[in-house]
Amino acid sequence: MKFLTCIVRQPCPEMVGGLSSGGLGIPDYGLALEQHKKYVEALEECGCKVIVLPADPAYPDSVFVEDTALLIGSAAILTRPGADSRKGETAGMKPVLQNHFMPVEEIILPGTLEAGDVLEVESHYYIGISERTNNEGAEQLIRILEKHGKTGSTVRLQKFLHLKTGVAWLGNNTLLLTGELRQALEFHNYERIEVDDDEQYAANSIMVNGTVIMPAGYPKTLNTLQDSGYKVLQVDTSEYRKLDGGLSCLSLRF
Repeated sequence: MKFLTCIVRQPCPEMVGGLSSGGLGIPDYGLALEQHKKYVEALEECGCKVIVLPADPAYPDSVFVEDTALLIGSAAILTRPGADSRKGETAGMKPVLQNHFMPVEEIILPGTLEAGDVLEVESHYYIGISERTNNEGAEQLIRILEKHGKTGSTVRLQKFLHLKTGVAWLGNNTLLLTGELRQALEFHNYERIEVDDDEQYAANSIMVNGTVIMPAGYPKTLNTLQDSGYKVLQVDTSEYRKLDGGLSCLSLRF
């Protein structure tokens, strides 16, 4: 799929108090701003026009725009974040999406769904059942997908925060994956590039117009991708990792 446009949101100073499983420290806001700038530059280098939304101080985690919407080509779907502190983020995203998509569908309560739990593989969508995405949210999404000629199925998570914490679609029937998802029967029929346990964070990479954008600092995964023939760009996302966020979380791509 060719991406022409990406939507990102500038991080707000309040991000230092964002959701985190802990252990990696408090983000450095100044460094996070610089890393976000480099991320935007990487998307632009891959041929995308980048729409940069202003920071939203009401929502510390609002830089992670991916969780607020799923873009499926023919429509946009507003999600229903499972974390209480993020429930209001979708309201600000709706008018942005209406500038580009019609219709804009919505997940409604009691469903919860964060798009970090949704992996697009051609016209099929794998939906992680996690602490943030429940069965009702997944069932609503599958009904919407079917209405638009697409399909969906669920993958139950035991450890990862989101499905895309541990898997990325690289095209050509190939997945980059790690951790518990190595054993997931749903992915056994794909070609697999496995990420070692000590570099699990690198599994959250994105394929953008023929280039894999991956987090910096994971040499084994970098070498494996390059040896497999992929063009790779590295972006440092260390400050976003402190908030359990990865590369895919920082943009909506269409």
